Amino acid sequence: MDNQYLLLTPGPLSTSRTVREAMLKDWCTWDDEYNKGIVEVIREQLVELATGVEGYTSVLMQGSGTASVEATIGTVVPANAKLLVVNNGAYGERIGQIAHYLNIAHTIIELGEVAQPSAEQVAEILDSDASITHVAMVHCETTTGMLNPVEAVCDVVKSRNKIMILDAMSSFGGIPLDIGKLGIDFMISSANKCIQGVPGFGFVIAKQTELEKCAGRARSLSLDLYDQWLCMEKNHGKWRFTSPTHTVRAFHQALQELQDEGGVEARYQRYASNQLILVAGMEKLGFKCLLDKSLHSPIITSFYSPEADEYDFKKFYNLLKEKGFVIYPGKVSNADCFRIGNIGDVHNEDMHRLIDAIEASMYWA
Repeated sequence: MDNQYLLLTPGPLSTSRTVREAMLKDWCTWDDEYNKGIVEVIREQLVELATGVEGYTSVLMQGSGTASVEATIGTVVPANAKLLVVNNGAYGERIGQIAHYLNIAHTIIELGEVAQPSAEQVAEILDSDASITHVAMVHCETTTGMLNPVEAVCDVVKSRNKIMILDAMSSFGGIPLDIGKLGIDFMISSANKCIQGVPGFGFVIAKQTELEKCAGRARSLSLDLYDQWLCMEKNHGKWRFTSPTHTVRAFHQALQELQDEGGVEARYQRYASNQLILVAGMEKLGFKCLLDKSLHSPIITSFYSPEADEYDFKKFYNLLKEKGFVIYPGKVSNADCFRIGNIGDVHNEDMHRLIDAIEASMYWA
């Protein structure tokens, strides 16, 4: 069955028919065909996508992307350590919430939702507080669509010998990034983002030497990142607890389709051109971007809501849905806006069709 509409969100997103069809077979979680033939292949391919630098490994975790973030924070940061959280949106804020729930000592750089962090700010805090051992930041903050300066921040963090944790949930696989060259110790992402799989698990790509230090640190049984990795290492891809088999098989197919497209660089070019078509078309219709274009990512874009009194997002949303497009409400606390994503099985011609549908749905104009 084909999709009834395009999901123009930061994930879950529209997937290909062949990715969905990959879920039509059942799998035994003890079988080598599944563990060695699918899970281990995925783990190797993820590392290859992430870096050409030796010494990295990967581990898959059941649950949402947030579960993998919590598994990482809760396993990687020791009891006597302190975490610096860079917060310029809902997902940076969520890392701070995780640290609070887990009673992890932490400091938060509160930037608001439309400001980009600077390496100088991070450096100043690290230099003024020697107790900070770990730094966590979101790469693409989909609250607004902002792309944070990962290279500059990593330079500061690694030059001070701190552990760098990057939430690359909505960017990994869609934006070229070599985590080994940047010195990133732990990078977190999810199946249902730029690799264009379906929801059900996340994954962490880590420096193996740092992950090996994490034995016994975890604050949760099911979210013990180290123990999950050790089980997969010893048992050739076996998950500690029930594996989301259908989702994993779909992801295996999605990785193949990423390769067939030409890899991360080719996908990045498609996403970037989608986003440029979107912004140009929306501006022609009179919409204004929330962020300066220099801060945009190729993932999702926030637009100010029309100022017309009769404008109602839900009505606009439903009119677009009837025409085959689903967009996202805003998530910025001090601005009335909405968001449109352009990742997933979405192509340039789809963005042109979207602009036509938006023009036809502007009942307030």
